[in-house]
Amino acid sequence: MSSVNKSGTYKLGGRSVHRLGYGAMQLAGKGVFGPPKDHDAAIAVLREAVAQGVNHIDTSDFYGPHVTNKLIREALAPYSDDLLIVTKIGARRGSDASWLPAFSPKELEQAVHDNLSNLGLEAMDVVNLRLMFDVHGPAEGSIEAPLTALAELQRKGLVRHIGLSNVTRAQVAEGRRICEIACVQNQYNLAHRDDDALIDDLARDGTPYVPFFPLGGFSPLQSSTLSGVAKRLGATPMQVALAWLLQRSPNILLIPGTSSVGHLRENLAAAELTLSADVLDELDGMAKAA
Repeated sequence: MSSVNKSGTYKLGGRSVHRLGYGAMQLAGKGVFGPPKDHDAAIAVLREAVAQGVNHIDTSDFYGPHVTNKLIREALAPYSDDLLIVTKIGARRGSDASWLPAFSPKELEQAVHDNLSNLGLEAMDVVNLRLMFDVHGPAEGSIEAPLTALAELQRKGLVRHIGLSNVTRAQVAEGRRICEIACVQNQYNLAHRDDDALIDDLARDGTPYVPFFPLGGFSPLQSSTLSGVAKRLGATPMQVALAWLLQRSPNILLIPGTSSVGHLRENLAAAELTLSADVLDELDGMAKAA
């Protein structure tokens, strides 16, 4: 049994997926822009992820742009029946690698078609509407117009399930009045705990929560507490951070990204770690100190 299978499964988009998945963002070039530094290495990572049992891959056509989806298609098509590919729309990239909102019905429809074309799919299993009211984090504002446009694409059969990304609790509630919300994808990790209450709300409803930047993103988690726990357990700090997320709530699905096969295997091995109650209390102190 591969280590990823030991993390258990959870329902996403009507499918049962292993809770440890893979995020493709880091396969693009520096700043998530342009082609990968090593094309063959990127292909190898994707194939190793699936070989290790990963059946949930997170991507977007604005990674690159158009880079990670084409890599996924090259590496993995024709796709296995149990592979769930999740994308996100609502942004575009400027020529200077900037991240820009793309919320109009026309932009959202084009984004869905671009994802389908570059992945080689007829319909997307899950599409997350990424809110860009504030590039750096959630910000209040009505999501009715863009979500209604995405729901129309769902009615046309281009999208099977809809999720939300970079959203507040109020926006999740508003979204549920418009369509069924398959998942929520927000920033969350050991040190960034703003969504604690939202995660618990979603868990009661059986809705998956997918933390992006589970290891801190562009500023990796650094803590003497985390390093100390990892040393005692004979693990890496990042493995401990992922194991903490897996134990935080059963509805959390992880999509750590990497462009290295070795790092991928380290991430997936986090499923083998079990953290004691004392260790969990110690790690929880990181958020209180932040």
